[in-house]
Amino acid sequence: MSTLPLLLKDGYKVGHRFQYPDKTTLVYSNLTPRKSRIPETQEVVFFGLQYFLKEYLIRQFNEHFFRRPKDEVITQYRRRIDSYLGPGSISYQHIADLHDLGYLPLEIKALPEGQLTPMRVPVLTIRNTLPAFFWLTNMLETLMSAILWKPCTSATTAFQYLRTFRQYATKTVGHDMSFVPWQGHDFSFRGMSGIEDAMMSGAAHLLSFTGTDTIPAIDLLETYYNADCEQELIGGSVAATEHSVMCMGTQTDEISTFNRLITEVYPTGIVSIVSDTWDFWQVITSFLPELKQTILARNGKVVIRPDSGDPVKIIVGDPDAPSGTPQHKGAIACLWEIFGGSLTETGYKLLDPHIGLIYGDSITTERQLRILEGLAQKGFASYNVVLGIGSYTYEYVTRDTYGFAMKATYGEVDHIGRDIFKDPKTDDGTKRSARGLLAVHRDPVSDQLVLKDRCTWAEEAQGELKPVFRDGQLLIDQTLNEIRTRLLQQL
Repeated sequence: MSTLPLLLKDGYKVGHRFQYPDKTTLVYSNLTPRKSRIPETQEVVFFGLQYFLKEYLIRQFNEHFFRRPKDEVITQYRRRIDSYLGPGSISYQHIADLHDLGYLPLEIKALPEGQLTPMRVPVLTIRNTLPAFFWLTNMLETLMSAILWKPCTSATTAFQYLRTFRQYATKTVGHDMSFVPWQGHDFSFRGMSGIEDAMMSGAAHLLSFTGTDTIPAIDLLETYYNADCEQELIGGSVAATEHSVMCMGTQTDEISTFNRLITEVYPTGIVSIVSDTWDFWQVITSFLPELKQTILARNGKVVIRPDSGDPVKIIVGDPDAPSGTPQHKGAIACLWEIFGGSLTETGYKLLDPHIGLIYGDSITTERQLRILEGLAQKGFASYNVVLGIGSYTYEYVTRDTYGFAMKATYGEVDHIGRDIFKDPKTDDGTKRSARGLLAVHRDPVSDQLVLKDRCTWAEEAQGELKPVFRDGQLLIDQTLNEIRTRLLQQL
């Protein structure tokens, strides 16, 4: 299905062209994260705009609007709106005029993608460049908001995981950070709200990590962010089983399935084996000791994957379980008893490189912290585990997680400017908007981004917001590598 781009909006937007004051010539708006519902996170990672610009404002508008016959698109638009609001509810000349123009007369200024942005600091501004098309600015609010809030939110979440992994790597491993990009693995695809959602969120995950099972996210980054999997590592994974594979091998002969996988199917390399199909602790206490020599002689790593229960208790240990039991010790301590390992430069225990563990069920940032801290308290390095980050993390969010909203703050009527704002008395201050033209600057003392509103046009032209789109053309074409580098520099 291909939808006329001008219909990708809330229904109430249809009539706004006729509701602005007579002789309106300019509408100037911004997109801003207004309030964090996560107290420990007061900055968001800006990401997704280049995808939005290339896919929607350029490709879809060109293919599905400007390059189609005018009569055809006007007929399609009229048919939809006449049936939606009633015949004759609006006129359609402004749509015909836009088609005649042949491009979107808009300017979008934005922060660079990958930039950490404090609450109440706009990530972009948007305005019309021709007076007659003032109605375009806020017509795009619905589409812009729907596309952008999620990749920004997922990129912010992934960055939280990254910070914690690096913190514990520094504490329990030392200077080597090479494994951190693989410690957070995207397991979210099947639980996301559709393919585009999974791709955008998965691409956002890949700003901080390289481990992913969301293959189309790699395609998105190649298509819209100038990445090249033949020249750089965008995202990757390892061979892994699922429960159907283990079940087909039968419960009574499960150890043979393990043996066949690590000696015949994958005699070398990394293979992840789901291990809780029936009895995870039997796998740990019976199968692995029996297969120990085979695993240690193998050129590669066998990764054990528990997939049910409380991940903190499974990995670190359950203090309420009987003393001395594997449940009390936890999986990592049990693996250490079987396979041993070495000490890191900071004195923490690191499993033999032939064995490892990944857990990807219902992992949250809070559980991540408890797992890594629990392991550290028992003397184990953070590199002993990889955590799968799934839809439990990436989908349990909304636009209001960081309060993303697009609002107009300035306009011109007959080319005379007026600052505009909203400040509802029934609100707690979240919905209070900035006023007038906006500029974002870097504070010379704190190095934090700060907003200045009520600017002159000369002031608005300065600062961190740079033109990225003007009159149908992309002005800045960023690469994945640039964005990743920028993000890591802010750790």
